[in-house]
Amino acid sequence: MNPEYIELSNLESESSSQFKHASSSSSPSFSNKQIAQILARLGVLSDDTNTSIVEEMQIPPTAQFMMEKISELSVQDAIGILRETLAEHKGDVNYLHEDYMLLERLVHMPDSEPTKQEQKNTADNDYEIITRNESATRSGNDNDNGTDNDKDKDDYLESDVVEEMEHFMSHAKHKHYLNITDWNLQVRLEAALIAFHSPYPEIRAITDPYDDPNMPVDTFRVYVIGLIWTLIGSIINNFFVHRLPAIRLSSHTVQLLLYPSGKLWEYVFPTNLTLNLFGLTEVNLNPGPWTYKEMMLCTIIYSGASGTPYSVYNIVVMKLDRFYGMKWVTWTFQILLALSTQCLGFGFAGIMRKVCIYPAKALWPTILPTIALNRALMNEDNDTNAAPIYGWKISRYSFFCVAFVGSFIYNWIPSFFFKSLGTLNWPTWFNPSSLHLTNITGSKEGLGFNPFPSLDWNTLDAGGCLTIPFYTYANQFLGAILGFFVILAVYYTNNNWTGYLKINTNRLFNNKGGVFNVHDILNENNHFDNKKYKEVGPPYFSAANLVVYGAYFCLYPFAILYHFVTEWESMKSGFKNTWSSFTNSSDDTFGRDKEDPHCKMMAKYDEAPNWWFTAILCCSTAFALICVIMYPTETPIWGIFAVIVINFLFLLPLTAIASVTGFGFGLNVLVELLVGYTIPNSGLALLTLKAFGYNIDHQASNYITDQKLGHYTKLPPRAIFKGQLLATLLNVFVALCVTNWQLDNVTDFCDPHQKDKLSCPGDTTFFFSSVQYGVIGPAKVFGGLYPVLKWCFLLGVLLVIPCAWFKKYGPKKYTRYFQPTLIIGGFLLYAPLNLSYFTGGFYLSYIFMYRIKRDYLAWWEKYNYVLTSALSAGVAISALLMFFTVQYNHIELNWWGNNLSNMGVEAGLGRTTWLDIKAAPDGYFGLRKDQFP
Repeated sequence: MNPEYIELSNLESESSSQFKHASSSSSPSFSNKQIAQILARLGVLSDDTNTSIVEEMQIPPTAQFMMEKISELSVQDAIGILRETLAEHKGDVNYLHEDYMLLERLVHMPDSEPTKQEQKNTADNDYEIITRNESATRSGNDNDNGTDNDKDKDDYLESDVVEEMEHFMSHAKHKHYLNITDWNLQVRLEAALIAFHSPYPEIRAITDPYDDPNMPVDTFRVYVIGLIWTLIGSIINNFFVHRLPAIRLSSHTVQLLLYPSGKLWEYVFPTNLTLNLFGLTEVNLNPGPWTYKEMMLCTIIYSGASGTPYSVYNIVVMKLDRFYGMKWVTWTFQILLALSTQCLGFGFAGIMRKVCIYPAKALWPTILPTIALNRALMNEDNDTNAAPIYGWKISRYSFFCVAFVGSFIYNWIPSFFFKSLGTLNWPTWFNPSSLHLTNITGSKEGLGFNPFPSLDWNTLDAGGCLTIPFYTYANQFLGAILGFFVILAVYYTNNNWTGYLKINTNRLFNNKGGVFNVHDILNENNHFDNKKYKEVGPPYFSAANLVVYGAYFCLYPFAILYHFVTEWESMKSGFKNTWSSFTNSSDDTFGRDKEDPHCKMMAKYDEAPNWWFTAILCCSTAFALICVIMYPTETPIWGIFAVIVINFLFLLPLTAIASVTGFGFGLNVLVELLVGYTIPNSGLALLTLKAFGYNIDHQASNYITDQKLGHYTKLPPRAIFKGQLLATLLNVFVALCVTNWQLDNVTDFCDPHQKDKLSCPGDTTFFFSSVQYGVIGPAKVFGGLYPVLKWCFLLGVLLVIPCAWFKKYGPKKYTRYFQPTLIIGGFLLYAPLNLSYFTGGFYLSYIFMYRIKRDYLAWWEKYNYVLTSALSAGVAISALLMFFTVQYNHIELNWWGNNLSNMGVEAGLGRTTWLDIKAAPDGYFGLRKDQFP
């Protein structure tokens, strides 16, 4: 397959206009019915649209382009394209199963003359066509696709074929393009979509099949607007990262604020007004209309700084008196630590771009909503004049404004006026003093088993309910349900003395039930004091925390091995490309897919040179070495190089998993174990190396996703590099300023019951992990305190066997959506969170990401991501305003609507543990003093 790529820059330059098929001289000759079929396949029309509307409607540029390609494509070439696609994407989890089956039917359908089944166009006859060709599809004809007959017979048993047909027909009822009514048109239509656009419908929905390289991108106004919103977003995100639940201004939310900013700049400044910058160069302040490429580059600039630097946790834990309370943590140290941890990922991203950006199969599904929203906003004129979608005529941006205002106003109710609606722990209201009822249903002190736990969007969206695919959310939620029962079993069997503690908390406790004070086992130099330790004893996990750590230890070997077993071909290809990226380091474009239309379009732009990434890698490594050499971090120099090597080894499988499923996890717990064994009894060394061990791959993944955003939207790679670097530097300094201000000015900062919910869940976990695996050390934890945890590694290895077998040989209707890595990941949702943060989101995910997406796809594509962005933006802006107007000034409403969720055990009143510590032998639980490890 080598389709000719035809640049359509003149079409792109007219993207604000539309083409009327009846009057366009270049329009291919299609009937109204065929045009309606093409437009429905492209998502321009809904399936229920009357064909007669085509005569009056205007055809968008993308549809016009694809119609021309369809008319130019011969049936013979189309069949060849489809056959290659079937061979290449066999087993591809991101290729829609019903679309894959459609290609099979098109390839094996008789092409000489129309059949009776084609003419009738009924679901039953479609089923007959499939079953008639099923034997050919599953046997000899598969040799055309390069597949093995015997293997196919093993993969598809008779019962599986029936199940596949039932699954297919259930979707055919809602997706009319699955019915073959015009074989000649549909075979060319599907081939053209693959050859000149993308084989993935998700990518076709958010990208154009052509590019205009002359469109303004790297402009002065982009950096001004992008960095201003980066400043605002960094303040919000870094301020509320210590809140439970956190509030953040996401990248796709900021787009809705970038759009009016760019349009305002376009309106205020005269066109082509130039500015002389210090006599060095002249910049054009207003090159013309605000373009979608400019807005996407602004979004990438913001995205590079949308997350909180991981080193912020180091600073809080090191400086705050309730944690380590160290006075030597100066601004110089903070800057060096933050810059080094944030920028080390840049070098790795430069290497991995040839593995995780160029290949078409590297989708990175989590970035698709951002691009979809960009298209929605920048097609506002077309959107206003578009045909109604299931009766909805409102434009996307108008819809956003309505939802944003509604969310902004409504958020004041559960966050200020009627807080019990936000924490809707109504089952505990029947008996607030019941510990067991609270343990099961409590939203604050329990596991949150509650069918209607919240009416606060910030809580409902804790798991990204309107962003990630429903099957992803469902797998994780299933894991959370299983985790619920495992935690209950651990707690109510008093396994490892958990019955003497709260059931769900990320804090560590001493053997008398109090929060563990690390200073009790440190000397005046903050070094481990074994004599004090022998008096105090080790810290203990809650039941939920114990299960969470066990799940982490299980997840690491399972995720890597399972991905290797089930996706071996892609992993092997990834390792080859990684090795080739070293051997071809002088070729910045090595690894581009010469057949992929998007790579062809990106070939017009210069890549960011490899030495740029290498220089940043060297500088950030030097900053890291200064941190451990010049400051008392108790960290050896070799530790820095060790975590860099570990991150490099794990980067490929981690990014491979994230690029396919959208699920990512860090190496923080793995690094804790390695550092704890190699540098025993040093909480500071663990804090330091954990920041590097987690953040290198995490930041590399962030940079890779942004570069993939640029790849899809055809942005110059060098502009992306500059924008990411500037935003990262700005975010570092903003984060340090906000964090130090909070440490000095926020009352009871990081207290579990802090009045503004600034309880620091992430910082608390960070601190106590440094105590358990740094000060105490994993040798003591695994050897004498929790020996069961080390067996979780073996459990993760053993689980690969049944899960991989079931994925390969189980019923297809179940295995298609079976993702055991996500199920294990669902166990991680506890301590300090619980089911109440994900149950309501599960309902919304089912409604929007499954039912509406299935039954009303056109509506979903137009409004879903706009809705989630508007709701999140309204919460973020109102929360910031609320904090500085009423909460910071101690204005509170004291009435039963705000006090209802803070009664009894949920408020920490009375006995909050199942077993009474006073009744324990010798007045304390756990190991006896002569048994301390």
